[in-house]
Order: sequence, then structure tokens, then C-alpha cells
Amino acid sequence: MGQHAAGVNATSWDRRTFLGTATAAFLGGCAPAVHKRRRPNVLFILPDQLRAQSVGCLGNSEVITPNIDRLAAEGLTFENTVSNTPVCCPARAILMTGQYCHSNGMTANDLRLSVDHTCVAQVFQAGGYRTGFIGKWHLDGGPRNPGFVPPGPRRQGFEYWAANQCSHEHFRNWYFRDTAEPIKTDKFETDVWADLGVEFLEETKNDDRPFFLCVFSGPPHNPYKAPPEYESKYNPDTLTMRPNYQPGEGLPTPKDIASYYAMTTSIDDQVGKLLKCLDDLGLREDTIVLFSSDHGDMLGSQGMPLKRKPWEESIRVPGIIRYPREVQAGGREDSLLSIVDFAPTLLGMCGLHIPGEMQGHNFTARIHGEKQDMPDSAFFQIFGPYLAGRVTEGWRGVRTDRYMYARYREKPWVLYDLKEDPYQMNNLADDPAAHSLQVEMEQRIAGWMQETHDSWGYNWTVPVEDNGRLYKERLWDSVEDYVRAHPKG
Repeated sequence: MGQHAAGVNATSWDRRTFLGTATAAFLGGCAPAVHKRRRPNVLFILPDQLRAQSVGCLGNSEVITPNIDRLAAEGLTFENTVSNTPVCCPARAILMTGQYCHSNGMTANDLRLSVDHTCVAQVFQAGGYRTGFIGKWHLDGGPRNPGFVPPGPRRQGFEYWAANQCSHEHFRNWYFRDTAEPIKTDKFETDVWADLGVEFLEETKNDDRPFFLCVFSGPPHNPYKAPPEYESKYNPDTLTMRPNYQPGEGLPTPKDIASYYAMTTSIDDQVGKLLKCLDDLGLREDTIVLFSSDHGDMLGSQGMPLKRKPWEESIRVPGIIRYPREVQAGGREDSLLSIVDFAPTLLGMCGLHIPGEMQGHNFTARIHGEKQDMPDSAFFQIFGPYLAGRVTEGWRGVRTDRYMYARYREKPWVLYDLKEDPYQMNNLADDPAAHSLQVEMEQRIAGWMQETHDSWGYNWTVPVEDNGRLYKERLWDSVEDYVRAHPKG
């Protein structure tokens, strides 16, 4: 049921074979004729835990995001962009590998992404790009702090490095370059990463290679707090809560949501800083800008916190692509775009080889306004419980343009008609009137699992993500590795 779009390679190469072949093709005299115009640059901006429902151009008029809104007005907005595994490390692994998490091995938070995969930055690097990563990495596994990732294979193809593993100290953060000496910061995190982004971009004056730059910030991930100049822009008492918002103990309050919006406006200012730098350097026309997030945040909708859920607030993220030279401004696209599609699509837009092991779709033709078949559904996976986030077990899900369905291994969970019930307040699972629809959605999940070689056997039941079990003690290669060492849980 997961209908593949055209343009994705079916063959599978291992990382070493791919990198050797790709580099030889780029450097060798027998390579195909090179296009006269240089390949485009890529700037990928990704705040952590930013849901689509909290951005101005995606329908929330109370959130101040003029720069993101301008980016959308100047580019193409995929209004149904979704995170296939809506939690930090697994989602980031999807972004880097173009693979679903059972394929790349990142089925839980705080595992290490294997160096045996071919990641998107490695393909760009083999194609002659200068690659850079700035911000929150969260793919190296083990203890989160201090968070130094040494130069070499664990950086997955990134040459320039100004990052840490995972810290939510938004006001007192730090990062590393190529030594284990932390560089402490004295500004709000979003300012720090944007300034480093400007530093990277300024270096294009002395380096004529095209670039692939990722700027991945921690905000608006909780704790919900922004600098006073941003907090003052929002009054919790006058904000409109979503109709499915439910207050309760341990759930975000209107004040928390106001702070989340304030953090989002801080991000927006840094987006503006990066876009201005592109303009000042004359790089605007030749740079693809992708703005998105790894997953959303429930913020009390459905009476739930955080992510890992099948509801729209958890799975829907921004999906904005600007490329003035080739993408028509102001477009809106309602087809489903998944984060597993980002890597193959960016490679496709830059004319680079897409490794056969990538499972996402290359949507270059559609982005250019050409006719291209699109998937009729998107596939979702969570592999185990996170009790602190009120997730009791793993689940699988499928979303079409109209319906969302998720089930546990042993029973259905939720089924919604998004057209008639956009806030997902009427669960149709096991409703006799929706029986035929539920059967169809069951078939879609089964089809996706077969197509991607997923199985319920990838699930785990011990709450290894709770209380920092996978990162407080040491690095664990897999959930199974941890469980073997802790048979009593």
C-alpha cells in the first residue's frame, strides 16, 4: 500500500562501495559530462520539536514567524509533511540515511547511528560539496554530556563541525569543534547556531565548492523558556488553545505554550539572519533552503505531552523548500511528504546519485512543477514504550490525505477522518460504521510493513527510554544489548 514514486534506485550498495564509486565518478576522466552550471548549495534548517500547527504560514496567526512565512511565500510549502518516527534520534537517523528506523537500526532514543550506513552528507561530500553540521546532533549514543563527537566516521560525512550531542540547556549551552575542549556560549542557543551558520557561509568567499549545511537547533524543545524580549510578545491569557487541548497535571500550560511560541519567534529571527547572509553573499538564487523539524509536540492536545504519538500535533512538521532558480514561488502542495523523503529529494535536486539503500522517494520532478506520481499514504513507526510521555507500547500507523489509523500489535488504537474531524476528537476505531475503512487502513499498514521489510519483531517492551536508561550508564549498541545486560529491566 506504500506506493513508491519514480526516481528511487532499487539496487543496494554498501557504504564503502558507494563512496569509492561516487568519488571515482566525480574525479575520474571517464565520468559523464558535467553540467555547465554548478550544482546548487543546500541549507537545511531544522529546529527540534516544532509542530506545523505553530507556524504562521501553516495556519496559526498568533505565532510571529515573518521570516519563515517569507520563505514559504518565496518557495514551495508541503502542507502535509510528516515525521515517520516522531522522536528525536530515530527521526534524525531517518533524515541522515533516508531509511526507516528498522532499517537503519535507530529504533530507540540515544542509540548510536552505525557508521556502516551511507548518509546524505557522505554523498554530498563524495560529489565535491563542502559539508557542515551546526547544533544538536543526537546520533552518537551513550552519555549525552559532554557530547563531543570526534572527527572521523561518526560525523557521517560532515567536514565543518560546531555541535554537541544533546543538551537542552538553551541559555547555557556549549559546542565542540575538532577537539574535546567545550566552547561555552553566553547567548540563547538559537543565536549561537545562527551565528555559526553565518560563519560557515562567509567562508564561501574563500571556498568555491558548493555546500551542504545543516543548522539544527534545540529550541523549541522543552524546557519551554525563551529570552525576555521574546516572552514579552505573548500573553498566555489571550492565546487561543486548540479545540483538542486538555489541561492536566504534568501537561503544558498556556504559559508553556506562550513560551513555545516565543522560542519559535526566536528561531524565526535566526532564519531571517541566515537568509540575509545568503542574500548578502549573492547565494540566494543558487541555494536550496529546506525548513522543517524532526517531529512535533502535543503541547496538551488530546491531554498528551511531547511526541511519539499518532496525532497530528506529533507527526506534522513544516516542510518548506525554496530554490529561486528552479522552484516557483508561493506554491502550496497537499501531497504527503515524509522526512524519509528529504535525503533522496535533496540529492535528486542536486543531480547526485541516490544510494539504493535509501527507502524514501525523490520528489524533484514534483517540486519543479512536473507531473509525478506521489505516495497515497505515509507510514509511521514507534517501537516501544516511553511511560514518561504516556506511550505504553510500540505502534504502527498510516496516514492518507483524509484518514489516520494507528494500531498496536494486538489491537487497533485510533482511526480518524481528518476531513470531518481535523482535531481528531472522534475515534472511529472499532466503530461498526467504519469497519470497511478500518479494514482498508489495516491493509495499508500491512502493505507498508511488507514493502519496507518491517515486522512487529522489531518492537521492544522494556521501558528502556525512561529514566535515561540508554544514555546515563554507557553506550549501548541496541535495545537488545541493554536488555541482555539488565534482565530485570
